[in-house]
Amino acid sequence: MASMVCRISSITERLSLDDLFASRQPLEVELGSGDGSFLAQYAALHPQHNFIGVERLLGRLRKLDRKAQRAGLKNLRLIRLEASYALEYLLPQGSIRALHVYFPDPWPKRRHHKNRLINKHFTEVAYRALESGGVIYLRTDDCDYFGQIVEVFRETKEYRAVETPAQLSEIKTDFECEFHKRGIATRLAAYQRD
Repeated sequence: MASMVCRISSITERLSLDDLFASRQPLEVELGSGDGSFLAQYAALHPQHNFIGVERLLGRLRKLDRKAQRAGLKNLRLIRLEASYALEYLLPQGSIRALHVYFPDPWPKRRHHKNRLINKHFTEVAYRALESGGVIYLRTDDCDYFGQIVEVFRETKEYRAVETPAQLSEIKTDFECEFHKRGIATRLAAYQRD
């Protein structure tokens, strides 16, 4: 089976979903796919949706690619790029049914908080990328970052807090499994755009 990793011909033009997938289906995107422990499972459970995994680290992307090929997934494509850039400049506007962001780098030092993915700008960019009624699903183990996430979305009138479906929260990432072994809790949040 061919690699799921997409070669991007331009980093200034939006992706054509028709070129990426054989059929039009609702699109879900995971920003920062890591080793793909979540995305490979979730895409297999939902063949009626298309999925894009965005990851900048090549080793992680290759690991996810192998998992997807072994599972015979035809509804998954992978992009090697910074998550924020892909969301803002490459993913077609109004095209995403669900956006998954699990355990983004917390940048724990106060002076580095400006580097965090989830901030006011993220809510604006995600709003444009999501279809009407689209949802952002978030997970983190970092209390401070979770507080920031909740505050950012509380101040954004274009979203409302919703519950994360049980079926979705039951699928764990490798990071999450490691954290749970060490007794570190996962904090979940979900926000639906109007």
